[in-house]
Amino acid sequence: MSENPVPARRTAGVLPLGLLLTGVTALLAVLVHADAGHPPFQALDERWLGWMGGPHAGVPAAAATFLDWFGGPLGVVVPLGFLVFLLVRRRWWSVCCLLVTYVGASALVVQGLKHLVDRPRPDNPLVRVDHGSFPSGHAAGAAMLVVLAGALLVPAARRRVWWCAGTLFTLAMMWSRTWLHAHWLSDTVAGAAAGAGAALLLWRAFMPVLAREERGSAAGEGLPRAEPSPAVRSPAEPSPAARG
Repeated sequence: MSENPVPARRTAGVLPLGLLLTGVTALLAVLVHADAGHPPFQALDERWLGWMGGPHAGVPAAAATFLDWFGGPLGVVVPLGFLVFLLVRRRWWSVCCLLVTYVGASALVVQGLKHLVDRPRPDNPLVRVDHGSFPSGHAAGAAMLVVLAGALLVPAARRRVWWCAGTLFTLAMMWSRTWLHAHWLSDTVAGAAAGAGAALLLWRAFMPVLAREERGSAAGEGLPRAEPSPAVRSPAEPSPAARG
């Protein structure tokens, strides 16, 4: 019997979901790579981009600008703060999981697909963009951050609320990239799937050592200090009979 069956049940879907999202990313990448200028869903992408036509002002503009900044400069600060927190807590396996995920998912998967697929971006983006439209690095980073925070920081009993909030945050990031004409809709879908899928698979790979780390941390912080029982007398203390 498992030592901790409830968390095991709650994480049973991590591997299948990670494989599913990775498969979605791979399928979209193959379709776009075959004809980067006109993939099968180009008409849908253009229709969605038309709906994102504007006016680009007011609250939507402020929200999209903040999310663009969050995925840029702040997108580096937040993971660094996350890393410092884990280092201070001496959670070495969590640190390894964080670093491997960011290097593997962001540097290798996302940037590798950008150069492999080489899809042109929409015309006239409203923010500065780099090379390659597919997949969206902002959407990938948002989804990856949600999964990592849920895996390494959020208690298992509260993850359902976190996943719901994180999904809304990722959807908002996807919307902002298309509203700013920085990406096609399918780019953001692939980005979110790539970031979440890679993070889920690596979380599953690290899960045994993360569980041991969590149990060790709980044992070190949660156990009360042992005190001598009042019924146990010091060897030098005479018994009541001897005193009487």
